[in-house]
Amino acid sequence: MKNPKKSYIEYVRRSAVKKEVLDIFMNENSWAEFDPELGYILGNYMPRDGIDGSFTISTAMPDGSRTRQAYAGRPCRINTYGNSFTQCHQVSDAETWQEYLAGHLGEPVRNFGMGGFGVYQAYRRMVREELTSHGADHVILYMWGDDYMRSVFRCRYVVFYPFWDNDGGYLFHGNFWSNMEMDLTTGILVEKDNIISRREDLYRMTDPDFMVENLKDDLMVQLHLLGREIVNTDVNVKGLKRLAEILEVPELDFTSPEKLAGSSNELKNKYAFAATRKILLEAAEFTHNQGKKLMLIHLDPYGVFRPLTAGIPRYDREVIDFIRENGFVYFDMNEVHLEDFRKFNLSLDEYMERYFIGHYNPAGNHFFAYSLKDRIVNWLDPKPITYMPKDSRIIQFEGYLQK
Repeated sequence: MKNPKKSYIEYVRRSAVKKEVLDIFMNENSWAEFDPELGYILGNYMPRDGIDGSFTISTAMPDGSRTRQAYAGRPCRINTYGNSFTQCHQVSDAETWQEYLAGHLGEPVRNFGMGGFGVYQAYRRMVREELTSHGADHVILYMWGDDYMRSVFRCRYVVFYPFWDNDGGYLFHGNFWSNMEMDLTTGILVEKDNIISRREDLYRMTDPDFMVENLKDDLMVQLHLLGREIVNTDVNVKGLKRLAEILEVPELDFTSPEKLAGSSNELKNKYAFAATRKILLEAAEFTHNQGKKLMLIHLDPYGVFRPLTAGIPRYDREVIDFIRENGFVYFDMNEVHLEDFRKFNLSLDEYMERYFIGHYNPAGNHFFAYSLKDRIVNWLDPKPITYMPKDSRIIQFEGYLQK
């Protein structure tokens, strides 16, 4: 017997959040806290998600960045933005790659990363922070995995709620946020503000009708769920065909059950890649106009690095080609891991256990920091104190010695 057809609308209705979950998220210390623009930013919590079953200390400073300790009182020249690999989920505050890098350079590196963010949400965070007094001369925008498509979701919670443990509300996130999506009338990618910009309105997510009304025509959510064969009825086929027309993706079939998942995944990637190209150009324009330097970083240990070890071309090649063709300063950690893996007589799973527990473990963040450090040192002018010219005769300890 074939699996029964699954309704998209019914799936969305079931994504309504329990009030007691939001009560915890809104009123107690939790991993994330509400943000009117970005949906959420880092809070203060100790999830049990670290090495050897340990709790990890995850806290935020008054400026919204993750707590830093290494040379925190020194002037900061580097701000980092991105996802959970930027935030360094699953390690404690002092075990992030930013802290390892800061300890080596002798100057702080701010961490504005946040788990679950896409490229667009990280970019919006960057624009907001870089226009404040804690903006920096050097800005890093970090991408991984499905960050491309996260940029386009109106609400990421709806795609992962069936399998995510909110820990009663302490790990809740993925609520509505600012996003980018295609205007099907004009054929232009547009930026959308968060539809829930007031804290008290977050409780509207407990209403199934509200969820349906605001997500019934979210094409990226539909493509994601179709591609994973989670739903296969009552989707906006007319809208998907129009999107395919705009993105010049011919001969996709959204009616044939045999071709539905493949067509959806192809269009999903094209949609996500188009949004990413626009976001990166905006990020380059913004940093240039502000007199700042921009570096892009990419790591996807599961969707890119693993296939590369088997000789399979990376699925996001068109984004990487775009980055290189447009002259971005760029660091690809996938290539670093590929070169490193070939030095070992280990299975791929054994190699992954050295560095990953889902995200990087502390050893992985250390490896990442020291893989990146030469690029950072060459990027900074003047050089960090630990890379001063050899003929320098003055040991500059001001600001380093304890009072």
